[in-house]
Amino acid sequence: SFRGLVLLAAQSSLPQFARNSGVKKMKMQFATGPLLKLQTCLCLPLFGYRMRYKRVFEEYTQALYQRYPDIRIEGENYLPIPVYRHIASFLSVFKLLVIGLIIIGRDPFALFGMQAPGIWEWGQGNKIYACMMVFFLSNMIENQLMSTGAFEITLNDVPVWSKLESGHLPSMQQLVQILDNEMKMNVHMNTRPHLHS
Repeated sequence: SFRGLVLLAAQSSLPQFARNSGVKKMKMQFATGPLLKLQTCLCLPLFGYRMRYKRVFEEYTQALYQRYPDIRIEGENYLPIPVYRHIASFLSVFKLLVIGLIIIGRDPFALFGMQAPGIWEWGQGNKIYACMMVFFLSNMIENQLMSTGAFEITLNDVPVWSKLESGHLPSMQQLVQILDNEMKMNVHMNTRPHLHS
């Protein structure tokens, strides 16, 4: 039924944003070696970005585990600035309110003594299309607000790559070279003889 369709859409929307708004950590392996953290934009189900970054994440982790068996790899969502998150959170609730008003046929403009605009009248005559339009338009705006395009990499909390600064993802060869240099530097620092006074 129409109401069932709208309720299903609403239920699928809330968990999605809840997942987007919280930092989700994916601990891939427990080990004792250095900690490599990949912060990526996992909040975009549109345009294939989410699947693309997920695929890149999986390819990198698989290759890195083969080269560095003791490494620990964690992945988490790189969140946008707080004001964007708050606006997206507001829209996720506001769209459900608008959809509810469309379904029950309650004119919100009458509460303020205003005449309902033509688009509201059209929505009352085409409730299914109006609800779908509100739902998908709001989702598109929310996703744009929550999108960062980030793919940030740190090794033991030291930044080693930033897509936000470089504008592109590192190749596997670049990443391995960076990690080799960082690990050699760490080993060198740890094995330096300590000077005693």
